[in-house]
Amino acid sequence: MRLLIVAVGQRIPDWAQTAYDDYAKRFPPELKVELKAVKTETRSSKTVEALMAAERERIEAAIPRGTRVVALDERGTTLTTKALAARLQGWQLEGDDVALVIGGPDGLEPAFRQAAHERIRLSDLTLPHAMVRVLLIEQLYRAWSVNAGHPYHRE
Repeated sequence: MRLLIVAVGQRIPDWAQTAYDDYAKRFPPELKVELKAVKTETRSSKTVEALMAAERERIEAAIPRGTRVVALDERGTTLTTKALAARLQGWQLEGDDVALVIGGPDGLEPAFRQAAHERIRLSDLTLPHAMVRVLLIEQLYRAWSVNAGHPYHRE
């Protein structure tokens, strides 16, 4: 199974890339994690709708056919770490690749969000995009650790 993180925005600070890379290398070979950064649409005189539509095209081009799409959305389902672990286990049992999508500065196009198989939220807080990448991969690693019986999650 492959977890594909599709994130709008190509430049993130070195600290965030280092943290992301540290977690990415911890995953076992049977659970591959890949990051696909897609270009943010240039903020010019375009409408927000036009910006999100252009980013949607890039996002969809980055996601292979047959991939389960999970949109990160502030209105999505709130999950605990254990609930995310259960979702990850379910995805693994289904055997489909999963794309977790992080939108651009204006978020994800509403029609794309609605078309996603699932919508989850990471926090009630507004987070910078670089932090979202790090938080997402850390939580995915923690979920895998819970499922593998590692003492990474304590209650």
